[in-house]
Amino acid sequence: MFLLLICIIFLIIGLVLAFIPKFHLPGKIIVKKDNFIIIIPIISAIIISVLLTLIVNLFLK
Repeated sequence: MFLLLICIIFLIIGLVLAFIPKFHLPGKIIVKKDNFIIIIPIISAIIISVLLTLIVNLFLK
């Protein structure tokens, strides 16, 4: 139940941030070729990982 609540919270935060056009973190790897673009958000993934680790550790202790 706890994990479901956390997932819903992050889903809502992600949807809100997706509609804010000026909110972009630096640290993206962007590869542009003829027909496609690959965007890899390294810094965003690290920040989310650290935040989730802190939240889980606070609630499990």
